[in-house]
Parts: sequence; C-alpha cells; structure tokens
Amino acid sequence: MVLWLPQLWAQEAPPQPVPVVKQEQKKQPEKQPEKAPANKVQLQVKAIEPAGGQVLKRYNFRETLADSAEALKEVRALIYRLQQDAYLLTSADSLYFSRDTLHVKLHVGQPFEWAQLRNGNIGEGLLVESGFREKFYRGVPFKPVEFVRLQQRILDYAERNGYPFASVWLDSVTIEDNKVAATLMLDKAFVVTYDTLEIVGKTKTQPKFLMRYLQLLPGQLYNQDQVNASQRMLTQLPYIKASRAPQVRFVSDKAKVHYFLEDRQANQLDGVVGFLPDPNRENKLLITGEANVNIRNIRGSGKQLGLQWRRVSAGSVILNGEYLHPNLLGSPFEAGTKFSLLKQDSTFITVQPRLQLGYYTLKYGKFSVFTEWRNSRILSEVSPQKLQQLELSDAQTTSYGLNYLWNNLDDFYFPRRGRLLELQFAAGTKKLLRNAELEKSFYDALDMKASQLSVSLRFENFLRLGKNSALLTRLRGEALFSDHIFLNDMYRLGGLASLRGFDDFFFYASSYAVSTLEYRLFTAADSYALLFYDQGYYRSDLERSFKDDYPFGVGAGISFSTGAGIFQLVYSLGQSEQQPLSFKYSKIHFGITSKF
Repeated sequence: MVLWLPQLWAQEAPPQPVPVVKQEQKKQPEKQPEKAPANKVQLQVKAIEPAGGQVLKRYNFRETLADSAEALKEVRALIYRLQQDAYLLTSADSLYFSRDTLHVKLHVGQPFEWAQLRNGNIGEGLLVESGFREKFYRGVPFKPVEFVRLQQRILDYAERNGYPFASVWLDSVTIEDNKVAATLMLDKAFVVTYDTLEIVGKTKTQPKFLMRYLQLLPGQLYNQDQVNASQRMLTQLPYIKASRAPQVRFVSDKAKVHYFLEDRQANQLDGVVGFLPDPNRENKLLITGEANVNIRNIRGSGKQLGLQWRRVSAGSVILNGEYLHPNLLGSPFEAGTKFSLLKQDSTFITVQPRLQLGYYTLKYGKFSVFTEWRNSRILSEVSPQKLQQLELSDAQTTSYGLNYLWNNLDDFYFPRRGRLLELQFAAGTKKLLRNAELEKSFYDALDMKASQLSVSLRFENFLRLGKNSALLTRLRGEALFSDHIFLNDMYRLGGLASLRGFDDFFFYASSYAVSTLEYRLFTAADSYALLFYDQGYYRSDLERSFKDDYPFGVGAGISFSTGAGIFQLVYSLGQSEQQPLSFKYSKIHFGITSKF
C-alpha cells in the first residue's frame, strides 16, 4: 500500500508537513539564553499580523507548564493544530526565554481553500464507496487530515478488492490566492489473488480446513480486511492458539498467507462433585456430580464431539450430546446436531433433539438456523391428583429458529478482554397429548394445539483492570411465550452454570434474567482467584400459581493448573423467598478438568 501526499505549494514560504519551530534567542548580557528556567514556565504566544491574533483567540493552549521541554511541545502542538485547520504557512518566527516566560511570535498566514478537486481516473463505484464528490471540495478549507482520510478510504477499498499496491496522489496542482486546484488520481498497480494458506508450527490442524473456515480460497481476490478479521476468528477455535500475527507474502500477483499456530490441549475429560444439604434427610449431605467428555479437532479437521452427564438431585439426571461438522461438503457451512434429555425424579422426562446449520462471517460472527423437536412425557408413577396440582402435561413441540453469535474474546478459556454476544429466537407449534390418567374435562378448556415463541440472550464483557486482573460483567436471560405453559415446559435455573448459591435446577421459570459481576485476579496465565455476585429475577406463569422473585448469590473461588488438569473450587451462598442467606445452605463445588 502506498500513501503519498506530494508537495502542493509553490509560493515563497512553502508550508511543512510537520511543525517547524524557528528559535531566536534574545540577547541578555547577564543570562545565558540556552539555559531554561528550572521552575514552572509561563507560555506567551502572540501573532505577528492582526488577523492572526483573531485566529489565535479560537485556540486554547496551556499557559503554565512544568518545564521548558513541555512548553516547546505545547508550541509545536499549537502550530500543528493550525496547519491541520488550513493555516498551512503557520510557523514560529521568534522564540526566546525571558526570566520564567517563553515568548513566542507566530506567523499564522491566510487559510488555504479548495478551489477544485477533480476526479481523474477513479471509477464511479469506488467514488461511492469512498464518499468522494467534487462539490464537497469547492470553496471549503484545505485541511490535510481530511484529504489523507479520503486517500485512506480509497486505498482501503482497493485493498479489499485485490489491489494492495494501489497508490493515490494529486496531479495538475495549481495554487492561486491561497486556493488549491488539483486532480485526484489512482494507480491500482496489478490485481492480486490468494495462492495458498500455509501453517507454521506444531499443529495437526489441516490447511484445507483452516482455508475454508477463514474463507481464504485460492484464486479469490486479496482482501486485507479478511486477513485482519482472520485473527479474531482463530481465537474462537479452542484447540489452536496463534503465537504471532499472520504474515502475507506476495510473489508476483499471488498472496500466500502464513499462520503461526500451536495446538492447545483442548480435549476434555473431567468431573465435578457437589455436596449439598439433603432436603429429605436432616443433617445429611446430598452428593451430586457431573462428567464431561469433549473431543475437539478430530484428525485436524475441526470436527467436535461432546457428551455431558449430570446428576443434579436424587433421581434427576441430565444427558447432553453434541456433534459439529465444519465445511459441509466442502462449503463454508457448519452442520451440527444436539441432543438433550432431562429426567426429573419420578415426575416427567423430556427429550429434545436439534439440527442446525451455521455460517461464519468475517466481521459479523456466526449465524445459524435450526429446527428442534421437544417431547415431554409424564412418568407413570405420578398420580392424577399430583398431575393437576403440579400443572403437568404431555406435549410435543416443533420449533424453527435463528441463532447469532459474536465473539472477540482474547482467549477461549481464560479471557481478560473482549465481548461475547449470543441471541436466539425460535417459533413453533406445541401439541398437547391426552393422558389417560386424567379426566377428559381437564382438556376441555385447553387448546390442544397452540403457537409458542422463545427468545434468549447472553452477553459477556471482560474488562482488563491491570496486568493481572479482569472484571467480568454478564447478562443471561430466556423467555417463553405460549397460551398454556406447564411445569415441564419451563426453564430450569440455579447451580454453578447459572445462579450460584442454589441447588442445580432449583427454580422453575417461564422467563428469567441473571446478571453477574465477577472479579478475577490472575496468578498465572491459567490460574486465578475470583469473587462474584449473581443477581437474578424469574417469574413462573403457571395458570393456578403465579410466582416471581429476585434471588441472588455471592461467593468466591479459585481455579489453578495442576499436573492432572485445572482444579476448580467455588463456595457460594444464596438467598431467595425459598432459601434464607445462611451458611447452613452454602454450596461447595469442586472438580478437575483434565485436558489432553
């Protein structure tokens, strides 16, 4: 890329592209003018010409400075501001110290204007993209910084469309009565296309997969923005880490992009054990647990397989599975399937499979479309009286939706800076199924088929506070809208993954929001201590028993690396209408995440 602003002026006193201060020392027989005063320096600036004095009144500058060096910097900054505001001939005609005062006499001169800036050889499409119009450059002040911005917009467009060696300049420049007329010219040089992508470093990731994921295909026009955006896209892959910024090497009219990558231990095998007070047995503990298996970047192709099992209470089990297949049939699309199963003690069981198709964009994150089927059935152990009391119902729901994910966190596992945003919307139809244990009259007032909408939000912001600390602010929420909402339709809230200080799945909610404030003090790249506060709100829109509350949780924890993996320990307390803030109801979660 070439950015060139040629010499435009041919008058007796040509301006300089950077401020130049001429120093003249006033003769004083008793003092050496070279030595600046040691105490604070007063700055006094005057213009030589009367019109220049009126101009200086519009500019503010510091009049008291710490020393002579700071005073000189202030003078240079003032001259630079005047030159950027079209007073191109501004310079310091004299500058000298007298006692503790620096006296400066400025030659301001007349402002320069555009007489005309004509289009030379730039195409109409590029002119529209750059925002250039000849009428914008007639009788307006000639400000170098604005012209440089115009140059940069033209060059940026050229870089995005295969011309990284383009140059922009002014031709046929004339100056008359401080008015500049010129012709805007562009030399595109030659078109450049991508050649191949090369990976440097110890990684099993295949260049073919990475090329399609980053959308850097051979023969495609070179795009500098695309190369810059690829660095952010790499941080979203948990199994590799860039050791340095990518390099682009140009050979003739081909561009080869080199990525410097190292494999990370991203395959996961871990378990977490939780000790909670047993609500059914006094002074006894209930042991809960969780096990996770995640295999990432299978054979260097980016494929991922995950499985999660959780025991959240006596008789309640969760089973989740996921498989992601990038570059479906050689395209930039990612296919995926998810499966979730929830068995709530002896009350009901819900199975929810999902198919999705995702597409990564360079600047705007990942878009996915999906369809899912939800089948919830009441278990035979539940009596008809309990069914009506709990407001349960057998139902089948088919939904279609859109998911959007944007992520620029600086690290996948241990972020300290950046943001994450995820939005989801789904719409579908819920069909109620008749239960033989219930009387027919139970369904008389119900529509057996109804529409259902759901929305969800997840936002995280990591603010780096210092070299070894970061502040996490997070907001998560979901809402369900339907004519009839039953207990087994609702979201589940509570536990280490949502609202800490409570049992897993402690709350039933038709809509909820949880905000988090968490301080992390890093003792190493992969170790930190944390303090947190979770504030929640939820509501339960059951027809017979409406409920809402503002539960909160507080606590602390540690996470550090060991030879066996990442050890985590979190201690939390929570308060709600159903649980007082007491050490008796405190929660302790700990476990080891083993990566290989």
